[in-house]
Amino acid sequence: MKKILIPALLLVAAFFTACNPDRLEIPQKGVVLTDAFYNTDEDCEGAMVAAYQGILYNVCTEEGASIYAPYRACFDLPGDDMYAAGSNYGDNDFMREMNEFTFGPNTAVLVNCYKNIFYAMYYSNIVIDKFKNGLPNGGQTATTKRCVAEARVLRAWMQLMLTIGWGCPPLVDHLLEYDEELYRCDEDPNNPKTHEQMLEWCAKECEAALPDLTERQGPNDKAGAVKATKGFAYAIAGKAYLFAGKYAEAKAALKKVIESGNYKLVPSDRWVENFHANGDANEEKVFELNFENTAGLGWGDITFRTTWMETNIWGWRADHFVAGGEGEVSNNPWTIKTMNDGWGGLGVPKYFADEWLANDGPNSVRFKNSLIHIDDVVYNTNYGHAVDALTLEEKQQSKAFGIKPSGLYGQSFYLAQKQAINPFIDGWYPGANQRFNNFVIMRYAEVLLMYAEACAQTNDPDGLQYLNEIQKRAGSAHVSTALTLDEVKKEKKFELWLEMCRWPDMVRWGDLDKAAQAGSDVPVLYDKLFRAPQGGDQNVIWEHGSEANSRFYTVSTHEAKDNGLPVGYVAGKEYFPFPDISKRQNPQLNQLPYWGGGAQ
Repeated sequence: MKKILIPALLLVAAFFTACNPDRLEIPQKGVVLTDAFYNTDEDCEGAMVAAYQGILYNVCTEEGASIYAPYRACFDLPGDDMYAAGSNYGDNDFMREMNEFTFGPNTAVLVNCYKNIFYAMYYSNIVIDKFKNGLPNGGQTATTKRCVAEARVLRAWMQLMLTIGWGCPPLVDHLLEYDEELYRCDEDPNNPKTHEQMLEWCAKECEAALPDLTERQGPNDKAGAVKATKGFAYAIAGKAYLFAGKYAEAKAALKKVIESGNYKLVPSDRWVENFHANGDANEEKVFELNFENTAGLGWGDITFRTTWMETNIWGWRADHFVAGGEGEVSNNPWTIKTMNDGWGGLGVPKYFADEWLANDGPNSVRFKNSLIHIDDVVYNTNYGHAVDALTLEEKQQSKAFGIKPSGLYGQSFYLAQKQAINPFIDGWYPGANQRFNNFVIMRYAEVLLMYAEACAQTNDPDGLQYLNEIQKRAGSAHVSTALTLDEVKKEKKFELWLEMCRWPDMVRWGDLDKAAQAGSDVPVLYDKLFRAPQGGDQNVIWEHGSEANSRFYTVSTHEAKDNGLPVGYVAGKEYFPFPDISKRQNPQLNQLPYWGGGAQ
């Protein structure tokens, strides 16, 4: 008998051989037969809820509690706008492999992202396959049509991200039989699709679902931000067409989102709320996964539905700041800011911070809420200590705070704070490192920037107004006077930093020069009061140009390269390899060209 639930443990066959066969027909308790489940509108709604939760459990986390979200790590870490940092080289190798392009078919981040997207897709396929023809005894209803449409859009989005990441992944558009063979989509013997055709399939799936989807009921409709709506379907269709180079089609789909009037940018003074619980389902959210923190959730359910310790690993390296010793401040800046331990896994390249500052200016709301200078971190934290009353000149010479001799590995002069948890907003129980805010898949800002790009690609000036809307909301010192692709690229790099966009954009734009240098120059940030420059230091850079007017400096390191690892992007690595475990389970799934497979 087919069952919805899969037993956690299999009983050994020998146990059953001693039993009377008649006694084996006793119904298993706690298990519902499929024939008795997929029969009503309520069953359909329940399956749809499971589809959303399947994404929350698998895409937003690593099949449960973990220190990173595979989806975010996979599409952010290869970007040229961050370092995979930590306590020291080797501290977070699973991240470093992605960031320095030494990844392969067994890299944990890639394996988890790939298989977990398919796990999540399974739940959408259940809804589609079980209810595409309606109810067994009632035919199609408004509920079955809507749920199937929502599931199709979710599946199209997941298939899109697989296609962006893996080039020609298998197309899984139905529930698989246990012995069904999976092929690269370009080698599928029944219905082969090129990379571009797969992208178009994703767009057309969204378009086909549109008649049965509901519309968000205005910008204040919070329920409309946490489910697949017409707006999200048009946005995903537009993104798929954009990546396929179908700019006219992308423009048409994305303009539907804009013209709907159901979304708008939050004002400047609320920009930062987009990344915290007080901004859940706000007017700028096109789609996000709903965490829904309620009193009934226990520790296990919370940790399995949130990014959990990601706020630790992407925080500043707390124990490398001077604190706790005699005469020193009692606590470090990160813990004071977030009430968390920080492991220093997210570093900001100097060139990126300098470029952002030059574009936005120091008073930009976006810049100030995304990056913070090491001077501000050390000197302007409120320590609750006598140092708070010192003048700036006195603070610059004080050893009551600063950076320990170990330095901050993978850091330059600006530290990241866009990702920082606010424990007073984002939640407390069962620990301050639990992120209770929803997992954002797409903001309206991305829609506007994609539309502006599609306009730039087709010489249509209509996109300039939306590019300017983003820039003015950011408080940027730079506001474009003409719509060009370079202007859109620059704006998107800053506005959508750490939002799973940079690496995919770099690939399709061919902007890979900096990626080729990944791993060749990883900075370590030092404090001269605790570690003066040493003879073997390479490429010493002072924060304000010279030792005389600076306390902090960086030196260059390249330990992965020194250890003989093939760091840096090379042609062919724009697409991730299929995991070895997937190839073992599907021998006919040929690897991608760079990784040993045939032509793509």
